[in-house]
Amino acid sequence: MANLPDAVEQVLQMHAPFIHAVVNALHDRAQLPELMQTLSAAEQQGWAALVHALRQIVDGKRDDSIKLGLDEEDRIVVDAVLRGLINPATLPALDRKPDAGAAAPGLAAMIAASARGDAQALAVLANMAEQMLRAGGDMARLGGIMRRLVNGERDFDNLSKGMGALGRTLLLDILSELGKGALH
Repeated sequence: MANLPDAVEQVLQMHAPFIHAVVNALHDRAQLPELMQTLSAAEQQGWAALVHALRQIVDGKRDDSIKLGLDEEDRIVVDAVLRGLINPATLPALDRKPDAGAAAPGLAAMIAASARGDAQALAVLANMAEQMLRAGGDMARLGGIMRRLVNGERDFDNLSKGMGALGRTLLLDILSELGKGALH
């Protein structure tokens, strides 16, 4: 898959409160009942594999086998929890928001890698598209056109139907990135 350190940072920032909650509950076991409720809710929202891995961590397991079967985003979260247990200074900052400016290049790189047949990039992109669909609004519309972008569609007017100004701007940025020579 394309080297996307910005994408990893985006995942860490998006999940920072959750990562902190897990690490905090493991350092202060009085918080475990609340964490278990959070994990149950996450499992019901479709995060069963991640929740299974986190429950193994709660039970004391720390080896790499807990990451078997996880997608890239889940592995990033599990790695952050494990690092945070060893050194809380490694936890992602809670006061930073994901950089919207990094979204277009990261998405474009994953779209291009998927179009070239990179199965891992396609899996990550599919996971992101699913999350975007759940977010609603322009993000849902953008998530809904990912397959078309992977398949090579680049007609802005067709792709942007029903999008507001922010969605259209992000789509333009993605198309611009895809148009650069390195992503063909």
